[in-house]
Amino acid sequence: MKRNKWIYRIIFMGVIGFLSLAATSSNIYKQIRKSQSLINDVYRYLITHYVDDLDIEKYTRVSIDNMLMDLDPYTVFMEKEEKSGIELLTKGKYGGVGIQIGKREKELTVISPMDDSPAKRMGILSGDVIVKIDTVDVSSVSMDEAAKLIRGKKGTIVVLTIDRFGVDELMDFPLTREEIKVKDVSYTGMIDESTGYIRLTRFSRNSAYEMKKAVDELMGIGMNGLVIDLRDNPGGLLNSAVDILDLFIEKDELLVWTKGKTEKSKRQYYSRSNPTIPSDLKVAVLINNGSASASEIVAGTLQDFDRAIIVGRQSFGKGLVQTVYPLDKERSLKMTTAKYYIPSGRLIQKEGYLPDDLFLSSEEEDSLFYTIGGRKVLSGGGITPDYSVELKHTDPIASACLRRGLFFTYVQKNKHAYSSFDEVAMNQNLMSHFESFVDSMELDIRMKGEIPYLEAKEMLMDMDSTNVNIQDALTLIDRYFKNKTNSQFSVENEDLNQWLLGEFANQFDGKAGRFNVVSQKDSDIQKALKIMNNPVVYTESFIPQ
Repeated sequence: MKRNKWIYRIIFMGVIGFLSLAATSSNIYKQIRKSQSLINDVYRYLITHYVDDLDIEKYTRVSIDNMLMDLDPYTVFMEKEEKSGIELLTKGKYGGVGIQIGKREKELTVISPMDDSPAKRMGILSGDVIVKIDTVDVSSVSMDEAAKLIRGKKGTIVVLTIDRFGVDELMDFPLTREEIKVKDVSYTGMIDESTGYIRLTRFSRNSAYEMKKAVDELMGIGMNGLVIDLRDNPGGLLNSAVDILDLFIEKDELLVWTKGKTEKSKRQYYSRSNPTIPSDLKVAVLINNGSASASEIVAGTLQDFDRAIIVGRQSFGKGLVQTVYPLDKERSLKMTTAKYYIPSGRLIQKEGYLPDDLFLSSEEEDSLFYTIGGRKVLSGGGITPDYSVELKHTDPIASACLRRGLFFTYVQKNKHAYSSFDEVAMNQNLMSHFESFVDSMELDIRMKGEIPYLEAKEMLMDMDSTNVNIQDALTLIDRYFKNKTNSQFSVENEDLNQWLLGEFANQFDGKAGRFNVVSQKDSDIQKALKIMNNPVVYTESFIPQ
């Protein structure tokens, strides 16, 4: 009898739950019909009664864009040109400057410059805010429209006006468009006698194959530690990230899952085979704020399984999944439909992608999670490194030289004077000769704080240009900035030398030559090496504190 009561109770609860769910769904559809009716009424009155004739097609596009404006930056309405632009990018090459863009706090931001691209060579950095593209103010321009403005015919010039954190004035970067060939593993080699290095720039169908091939080659020449560089890697295919994790993680482990409103958006991805990379191979992963999406899945999952140390800076924080819904033959809606979660349960997505007043959810995300070994890790806002490395800002002369492409220009003008890179490195007069070259370019170099000072100076002179005390004070400050500028080359000498040698090394010995020079001063790589070359420190990295 008791058993029958339990059965009846379960059936009753099930019926109540079903009716409750049906009532909830019914309420949602009632709300949709009511809201849709309101939107249709407003639209119809505007088209038929507004004082001026409106271009219906353009007005409809503007209305849709405004409807999507306050949602996350990845939910967009795409017409034929935007769709063809995406198709062009996925084919592996396009005419552009080599940057991945996104929106941060509604500002058009450089997520990452691609290796060996016009943007990278001219000194565009992750986190740079794009203010203008040529003469177009981009404050109200969508990402797709911005991408269209940046792309163009090979050999033509596009000027990006950049607002960079820590720099007082806006910076113009004239970039010559090239045919951008997208590569997955852009470089692989040995950093030292025992540590290998793989630079992965994106996640496509070929990434896992190229990664395995690179690892096998490095293992064949004695590698017992591996640095995977995911800095400025904007992501790509989720399946590619899963395939790469499959190389490291034991079979049948949950690697990542997605969760959204519909059943189709709820998926789980497991490792499908035994790892091909030895479990005793030490691994470090480099990330920065240009590491997004699939990069964060790989870095975060390896961190959750205590399989690698993570070095660098906080990653971008993109944990949203998009689905494309065709609307007709030429138009479609790309919409965020789910979120990524990694093994510890962490959500990668940073907060603030949706305005608080639009966000309606009873479910709160936890912020503290644990790796498989019990280490504390944080959720939301990307992946936090195990070892943070402070980013050194580019100094004024180096920044000006990068904007004007002077390192490249100098090498092209002077490479004939040398027969090898070793000759360049041994030249005691290289930097004095380069300083003379930079002086001849008459660069407009401003010290930190000089731009605000010049603005204040102008205001003071307008107020009272005859005041002797003000004039004396301004003369002292002018002299200070002049002396600062004159001595700046010696202050930056070491960094300028490194940039220049890197360019010469690339000229004589290609990517391997450049890497050998640049890696010696790369603080992230050197930090990873220091930890990996100390067995005690590396092992203790995975012990809960």
